[in-house]
This record gives sequence, structure tokens and C-alpha cells, in this order.
Amino acid sequence: MTVAVMLGGIALDKHAGAPEQAEQPIGGSRVLRMSDGAAVKQTHWQKTSGTLAGRGVYPAGLDGLDYTNPLELRVTQVMSMQSAALVFVLPSTPRPDRAPWALARVDGQWRRTPSTLNAGTNTVTVTAVAGADQYRVDWMPVYSVMAERPARSQNGSFDWSITWEEV
Repeated sequence: MTVAVMLGGIALDKHAGAPEQAEQPIGGSRVLRMSDGAAVKQTHWQKTSGTLAGRGVYPAGLDGLDYTNPLELRVTQVMSMQSAALVFVLPSTPRPDRAPWALARVDGQWRRTPSTLNAGTNTVTVTAVAGADQYRVDWMPVYSVMAERPARSQNGSFDWSITWEEV
């Protein structure tokens, strides 16, 4: 199954260029120093921001979206968590069209193993594998974002880029 980046219900077609995806955390956090010099991190909020960009033989087709309201963004950039535990609470919502998948490390080699998602809590439970010392859960997130209308240029190809921030 091919999974495409989607913004506002529009799938970014391969002819618009394979989307380059970048994400970075944003948030209201700050390291504070106590009277003895010890550091304490105080966090008020955490979100994600990023960019999408591409170069293709056709435009991206995103000019008809309403950029004044939140849009659903489904990315294909994989997020991952690793632990010796079998239960993972995902920090972001997985795409509804691509369930998270799990791997177990046995003798230094990763192999797929079954898992189940509780979508109400974004919790993934991995099936134990004999001899496994670590487990990993990977997923592609979906965000509700505020995005800017695409920046564009054309010089033999259609170049486009979009910046976004999680709502």
C-alpha cells in the first residue's frame, strides 16, 4: 500500500515531487536555575512545526485549500519509540490509514512482531517475542495544523514549499 503525504484531504502526487519533510519541536519550555545552581526544566506547552517542499513536473495542487482554518496534515516521516517494555504511549496520533507497526530485537536483529493500537489512548501493545531484549514501535503521525499558502517558483520544474505549525 502506497501512503502519500496529505494536506487538507489532498494527496501530494508523485508528479508534484517527492515531498521533503522536516519537523521540529516548538514549545514553551525553559531551563531555570535554582539557588544552588541545579537545573529544572519548566514546560508550559509542546507542539510540532515543520515544512513540506517538493520539485515536480506538475504543481502541487494545493492552491484551493482554506489556509485561514486548521488543516489535517498526514505525513509519511516515521516517528519511532524504543524500550524494553511492551506498552508504548505514542506522543502523537498515528495516521488512520496506516496503523503503527512493531519490531522486536532478537540477537541484534530487528523483526516484525504483532501489535495492537488503542486509538482512544494512542497506546500500542506489542506481542512479546522469546529472546527479545528491546521493542520498537514506528508510526506515521497525523496533525491538525495551521499552514501558509505555498511558496512557489518555476524554472523548468514546479518548486513549492509550505510551512506549518500544529494547532
